[in-house]
Amino acid sequence: MNRRDFLATAAATNSLLLASTLLPAAEGSGRIPIGFLGATYSHGPDKIKLTRASPEWDFVGVCDDTPAGAQICKTLGIKPISQDELFERAQVIAVESDIRDHAALAMRALNAGKHVHLEKPPGAKIADVRALVTLAREKKRLLQTGFMWRYNPGFTAIFEAVKQGWLGDVFLVRGHISNNLPPTRRVEWSEFRGGSMFDLGSHLVDATVRLLGNPKSVTPFVRHHGNFEDSLKDNNVAVLEYPRATAVIVNTALQAGTSPLRSFEVLGTKGTATLQPIEPPALTLELTSAAGPYKKGTQQVPLPAYQRYVADFAELAAAVRGERALSVSVDDELLVAEAVLQVSDMP
Repeated sequence: MNRRDFLATAAATNSLLLASTLLPAAEGSGRIPIGFLGATYSHGPDKIKLTRASPEWDFVGVCDDTPAGAQICKTLGIKPISQDELFERAQVIAVESDIRDHAALAMRALNAGKHVHLEKPPGAKIADVRALVTLAREKKRLLQTGFMWRYNPGFTAIFEAVKQGWLGDVFLVRGHISNNLPPTRRVEWSEFRGGSMFDLGSHLVDATVRLLGNPKSVTPFVRHHGNFEDSLKDNNVAVLEYPRATAVIVNTALQAGTSPLRSFEVLGTKGTATLQPIEPPALTLELTSAAGPYKKGTQQVPLPAYQRYVADFAELAAAVRGERALSVSVDDELLVAEAVLQVSDMP
């Protein structure tokens, strides 16, 4: 298999990874009824559009009685439905509310016996996330967290290179994720001590923890450096330490300009992988010797087309049908959630 074919196959199958044990038998066939509990998170409208257009999902509606949620429904041409109707008709619930309500609404959906796609970050307290994981196990329901880059083909290629040993022993990971947050949204993000690290930085924490595992220690530096009269931690760094590796994640909400700097770099004893930008993904590999489908030296890795959320919901649909398990277990979800709170200085 040549390099291009290998990468295309790896990206296409990333969302189809199996756990050692498959889920119980499928609960039905055909299109899967899905509804949204909350619509105000920034990713919510696009996920609503995706499921409405997908042949795999039967969109049943949105339950959100907030003014902002009502406006989103109006913009999308959707008539809001009640929670009773949502739980009666939907087999899967996507929680896309404001962050403060994520854990509580997911708990409500699980208690109603529904599979849950939960927007990130899943909770502001680790006890809440542990309770969600426990309940999902008790109810034998799926719990998938919506970190948007889990199926990005650039990350897929990096994870495969590390798994196969093509980069050697990983000793350093460096991630950078920034934006220029509009002043009107600073109040929203300042609700939590971790500020922009808790919301935006969590994407790279997810990738780091799934790549390297549970860190032995985390040192957060969350700071307010913007010239604004608020408390938002808008200029942040976190150091995650492992037995033989270090990860450094940099996050700021103060970047000037319209093109946010976002990158993910993995350094090993046999080579380096650099994903920059993350979207649209552009991956460079530099190897000390040929490995797998790659040649010795520096090379741009050809990547297939990518669209946020598509593979997430494709994998979720397959898992609901009992065809495979989710590629991120609830145990791993818990590890990621704990690390997100640690880098955000939110014990």
